[in-house]
Amino acid sequence: MDLALLTLIGLIALALLFDYTNGFHDAANAIATVVATRVLKPRWAVLWAAAWNFIAFFFVGTAVANTVGGTVDLQYFGPAVVFSALLGAIVWNFTSWHLGLPTSSSHALVGGLVGAGLTAGGLSAIKGESVQKTALFIVVSPVAGLVLGSIVMALLGLLLRKADVPRTERRFRALQLFSSAAVSLGHGGNDAQKTMGVIAALLVSTGHLDASIDGELPIPDWVAISAYAAIAAGTMSGGWRLVRTMGSSITQLRPVSGFAAETSAAIALFGSTALGAPVSTTHTVAGAVTGVGATNRGATVNWGVFGRLAIAWIITLPAAAIVAAVAYLLTTAPPTAVSAVVMGVVLAVLVVLLVVALRAAPKASDVVPGEGEETDVPMRTGAGSVIDSRGVPASREVLERGGSLEEAEAAVAGQDRSRQPL
Repeated sequence: MDLALLTLIGLIALALLFDYTNGFHDAANAIATVVATRVLKPRWAVLWAAAWNFIAFFFVGTAVANTVGGTVDLQYFGPAVVFSALLGAIVWNFTSWHLGLPTSSSHALVGGLVGAGLTAGGLSAIKGESVQKTALFIVVSPVAGLVLGSIVMALLGLLLRKADVPRTERRFRALQLFSSAAVSLGHGGNDAQKTMGVIAALLVSTGHLDASIDGELPIPDWVAISAYAAIAAGTMSGGWRLVRTMGSSITQLRPVSGFAAETSAAIALFGSTALGAPVSTTHTVAGAVTGVGATNRGATVNWGVFGRLAIAWIITLPAAAIVAAVAYLLTTAPPTAVSAVVMGVVLAVLVVLLVVALRAAPKASDVVPGEGEETDVPMRTGAGSVIDSRGVPASREVLERGGSLEEAEAAVAGQDRSRQPL
């Protein structure tokens, strides 16, 4: 087995490792709401999400894969560019995951490709159309999620204003299983394609595949299945750290509002995938959760959390691009044989870091809603927090006088206990 083939195998393994990190990095997007509303226990929630991640293989095409694979012109899309781009994306994924920031794996990958491509061939190496589409949807995806979340929540609030509360609560707990499955389906269908696009473009650039006459990248079944399997495995492994940020730090969620957020995010994801746009599932879900919270008269939105997430999203692309550019310079400077050894060492280090991170990561038991967060008394239909006898959300009162979201949640929990029968 020659060095070139070993390098190719190593890069495919690295791409699948990125896909795996994408899965555990973005797992919270699909399971946060069902965990926050106690529809499913965390362990069952990630298994549910992982299954739908993989099932997406049977439902979606390859438009997103072609967009991502077309970021860098194929004449520059060599092993060094791919290695550097993936390294930049994986390093940023690990960093943001460790900090508990639900940033975009998608934009980290595109940022890595842009950084490595620019270093390899300047502006001529970058296909503007693909980058423009990605950059546009950095703004479009959270806005679409926010608008759709607001609309769906408003419609549900109108339709359910006279509904029986306990019955509605039970029904929407069941419906959340389907809405969370839709988010997982949209996540797998959009995000796994990004890895597929990178691997396919690499195979074409190294002469192992022939591009179609119309310029479309061929996606072998083994590439697609490997990508979907990797993202599903990642989802089962590490979503716990981000669950609380997405599930309860932005706004308070209940089965009705959780269903509204998930349904809105899924619609936005399916539409983006159909357009071939590599969007961020994180952006879309966070936008939907915020839109639901802003529209829901019984909930409050912690705009400080949303603002911090927005800042992290903005810096993702340039941060990954800088790491990728440095990696490209280091990779191409030594002789080829030395570069291959460096690539192997880096891959081994990343695997070790992944194992260490997963062992240190919070477990399912760490994200089960605590005793003070449980709400046994059914909430007013459509509300994200308890409405007291005066019709005023306790959490809103706390936040308006400058209290923290934790104090607001404690006030809500106190009301719940006071309402329980003796």
